[in-house]
Amino acid sequence: MARKIVMTSGKGGVGKTTVCCNLGVQLARLGYRVIVCDLDFGLNNADVALGVENLALYDLTDAVEGKCRPKQALTRHPRYPTLSVLPSNRVADRYVSPQAVRLILDSLAPQADFILLDSPAGIEEGFHRAASCAEEAILVTTPHVSAMRDADRVAGMLTNYRFSRTGLVVNLARKDMARRGDVLSPGEIASLLRVPLLGAVPEEDKLYLDNIAERSRPFREIASRLLGAETPVRRKLFCFGRKR
Repeated sequence: MARKIVMTSGKGGVGKTTVCCNLGVQLARLGYRVIVCDLDFGLNNADVALGVENLALYDLTDAVEGKCRPKQALTRHPRYPTLSVLPSNRVADRYVSPQAVRLILDSLAPQADFILLDSPAGIEEGFHRAASCAEEAILVTTPHVSAMRDADRVAGMLTNYRFSRTGLVVNLARKDMARRGDVLSPGEIASLLRVPLLGAVPEEDKLYLDNIAERSRPFREIASRLLGAETPVRRKLFCFGRKR
């Protein structure tokens, strides 16, 4: 049965979809069956990030409305055979209830090891729809003050769902700025938000240009920790304190 993990953030633009898709790729490369489900109705782009936007025949809304079977709504990635994408509809005004989404995901769960749910940013209806369908959560933020402030609000909301696991990924980490004391380090951010640090991803030109970085060591390590491996967060790179 699949582990259902919601990817969420307070502020938009922190790289939540990038983290979700790259984590899916790394898990698929390890041989796990992964479904990336885009629950950001109207602003969905997980299929674009994974480069399969022209391959999708159906989407989640089609499955909910009975236009296709849930399995038919999946788009298999041509490069990673155990990775599939469940895109959502670009028409934001078509209401989809949390119960309907759960029924679709529950029907797909026996066919996957992981279902990664890419939720909308913020704490509006879309966030609650995605969170109510998951059993675990990953909160994504950047070291920017506005992003951390919004992430703190989301972290508080996540406690209401009593997830079995909740982890933090700090995206766009800058060790040079953290060493100078210009921004908090990922370790300090995790302490501030009171969420265990799952990993940190530095600014990478590869991710900026291509969305997916197959050889990205940080995402490999995050995938390893998600699987329960005792892989230490690289203190040398990400968890240093400020210089005093």
